[in-house]
Amino acid sequence: MPKRTVSSQAFTEHFYQPPVPAGYIARPRLCQYLNTGLLGRLILVCAPAGFGKSALISEFCQQLPTDWRSVWLPLSARDSDPGRFFERFLNAVHSVFPDAGEQAQAILKTRQSHQAFPYDAWLNDALDEISSDLNPNSPLLLVLDDYHLAQSEVLDRNVQHLLNHLPAGLLLLVTSRQRPNWHLARWRLSEQILEISEQDLRFKPEELQTLLIEQGHTQLSTSVIDNILSRSEGWVAGLRLWLLALSGRGDNEYALLTGPHGGQGLIREYLLEEIIAQQPEAIKRFLTTTATLERFNVGLCDALRESNDSAQMLEYLLAHQVFLVPLDEQGVWYRYHHLFSDLLRAQLDSSADTRQLHARASAWFAEHGMLNEAVEYALLAEQPTVAAQLVQGSAEELILAEQNISMLLRWKMDLPDTVLISTPRLIILYCWALGLACQLDAADELLTQLAKFLPAPSPEEQQGLLAQWQALQGLLARGRGDAQLAWQYCSDAVLNLPVERHGQRQICLSILGNIAILRGDILQARQLTRDNVELAQRVGCKLYSALALYDRARVLQVRGQIHRALAMVREALQLLADLPRERDYAVRARLTMYEGYLLGMRGQIQEARVKLCAGISEAQACRDASLLIGYRMQAVLEGMSGREAEAFEQLAEAERIMHTWDVPSIYYLAMLTLSKCELWLQQGQLELAQPWLERLSATYNVQQMDKASEFHPQLALYVELQMAALECATGQVASAEQRLAGLIAYAQQYDCVVIEQTARVRLCVILLEQGATVRAVNELQKALGLAQGGAVLAFQPLIAVHVQWFRQQLNLRSSDQVAGELLMALPESIESHMSAALLGQYEALSARELAVLQLIAQGCSNQEVSDKLFISLHTVKTHARNINLKLGVERRTQAVARAQALGVLS
Repeated sequence: MPKRTVSSQAFTEHFYQPPVPAGYIARPRLCQYLNTGLLGRLILVCAPAGFGKSALISEFCQQLPTDWRSVWLPLSARDSDPGRFFERFLNAVHSVFPDAGEQAQAILKTRQSHQAFPYDAWLNDALDEISSDLNPNSPLLLVLDDYHLAQSEVLDRNVQHLLNHLPAGLLLLVTSRQRPNWHLARWRLSEQILEISEQDLRFKPEELQTLLIEQGHTQLSTSVIDNILSRSEGWVAGLRLWLLALSGRGDNEYALLTGPHGGQGLIREYLLEEIIAQQPEAIKRFLTTTATLERFNVGLCDALRESNDSAQMLEYLLAHQVFLVPLDEQGVWYRYHHLFSDLLRAQLDSSADTRQLHARASAWFAEHGMLNEAVEYALLAEQPTVAAQLVQGSAEELILAEQNISMLLRWKMDLPDTVLISTPRLIILYCWALGLACQLDAADELLTQLAKFLPAPSPEEQQGLLAQWQALQGLLARGRGDAQLAWQYCSDAVLNLPVERHGQRQICLSILGNIAILRGDILQARQLTRDNVELAQRVGCKLYSALALYDRARVLQVRGQIHRALAMVREALQLLADLPRERDYAVRARLTMYEGYLLGMRGQIQEARVKLCAGISEAQACRDASLLIGYRMQAVLEGMSGREAEAFEQLAEAERIMHTWDVPSIYYLAMLTLSKCELWLQQGQLELAQPWLERLSATYNVQQMDKASEFHPQLALYVELQMAALECATGQVASAEQRLAGLIAYAQQYDCVVIEQTARVRLCVILLEQGATVRAVNELQKALGLAQGGAVLAFQPLIAVHVQWFRQQLNLRSSDQVAGELLMALPESIESHMSAALLGQYEALSARELAVLQLIAQGCSNQEVSDKLFISLHTVKTHARNINLKLGVERRTQAVARAQALGVLS
């Protein structure tokens, strides 16, 4: 908008509008938002020190529409007297409208300090007087800057009266570090107030990037920028002070990687002078004491301080905007701003004081049943024995149900070995943690320590310990690929485990069901998973039930019952709907990921990507190796879309994570290698695929299936499928036919419907190449019959090379539900080629970016995308920015439209 010019003679020195500071980063998004408040009566900008309130308003005033005028009234502590405040208020109005309020000003000057002055009555007359001089067609914006300096109970009451009777043509804009005590509900309802908070004023990624570039930091990666933004939480002054201090240092690279810290340098001095020094002594003590906490509420603060006035302390901090960040909508849990917390922790007198505070926090969390935090604070208090007692006294079954392995292993690192092996219960619990984390040797070594407690004091205890040892040995044997030994140990454990060891029995049943799938005994797998579901229901634990339903869904998937499997997974997720989103759960991760896997099998590619990304993120946070299932399906979907490079990236990332976690190669190497072979065959790189497939076939085949990983129990059958594809590609068509026929016979015998369906589709393609159309139609009809359970991904090879013939055949069966679904999913060849050509003009979106874009297309906000994908709000915004850059657009709606035009979104 054009800038307005006002003669400087119209202003006194009191009403000088400060210019924007040097190096100021323009904030057009906020100025645009402020413009929407010009129709109301109040704009309130309320945030802690250093968030750029005054600079923003100065920028905004320079861009006011030409019919607006503004005057800037900076306040100080002297203005807490209502008389002085209203004198300056009238002077400000008078500087724009020279005849306004003269009589009211004269009456105000007659007030006496020893006599009460009737401000309400005077203000009514004063507003009536100045209203005749104000012009609604040329309104006045009156800026009250730093209102917190003048704020008092008396002034709040009088300014409230002013707001209630504000004449037309006058708009107040107030900046403050603390929220004025005004009653604004009525004006909010009538949309007469625009409020800008700390959250709005925080720098966004693009604003931070602009600031960094202006300071000469032009080559920073997204991860470094993310870390700087996360540490600073977008605090403008903190970022500027940190960069200013950085300009005089030689270790800039390291400082940029670690990000700002509130306990150092100029940030520390600013916080001490502008925030801490301004607080009463009682508040200073409260801040220092509670700074040891990652999050806190009233009860925890009372316990930590051994007092009962924490509610009032928190109310004060909220009212005065002292860097307090709410963690829920109910106003129960809070934390401090990261940089503010850094400073407070640096102020603690001694490590002994800190340990004592951590010990009190641990006791409070333990009393309130919050085991995770209780253990964490016991370890911080350097009380490993207390931590071990908490772990040992916890519900072992609950830990096994949650299976948050990263948390358990983190505790293990902080517990001395002497404590860790001090009781059978701790040994067994951490053997489970190590076994579930695929740390087989470490689990084996720790398990030998159980011998010290044998024989047990009683026959019952002796049998219980032996049964738990058997269960653990079954888990380790399955991990090492010895299915026969695992079956023996787990079967014995199920019979001998004490009744109360529900979690261990459930894991054993899960292992047995997995081995049954591996052996092709689908009937027994069905029975075992059914028993597991019934056991979980009897126990009454939702986590157990969800895990059992997950195993049941995997058996249904093998049998081609994709619709039923999806329904079962969603039923399990519904059981977990009440679990807090801020915590990570391996069972929820597996279910979310498996929902994506099943959606992929249904051909719902975009929805599958969203679920897979969300599940993988949460599984990674839990250190759950089952994320291999998600990465493998991601690679399949990328390969189907002709994005082989991205597919290989997915497999490489899965392998990198396994290396980082030190997972034995038997868990992942064969299944990832098989996926690579599939991609190589798709690319025609037979020289790469052939040697690896032959090695895989020598180890994993129908005659020897026991070595397959628990994450891909049917590995040998899928190796057979790819061997058939290799034989076709190398001209050994008869051999491929024979291999597929044998696979079909095996699948029919053992109820492996998806394998049979996939083999028949591959056979159909071979027959079409040979001109044996009648036989090809016969195989297709059988494959379509097997697809009634919802598995349609198997038809991809046919779509890739014979789409028109496939469409003709489907049209003959258009009344069939599966045929109808497939017809709708088939691409129009001309449009498909056009989309591919167009897409080549743009950089490919990653799987995570596609998942974000899919949710944006569904109308999800950034926060909703964050919740659904289990990623931070900042990460969502980073992905959205990258999507716009790659698609060459500026807005979300444009990104969706272009992606749809390119065929990236349906």
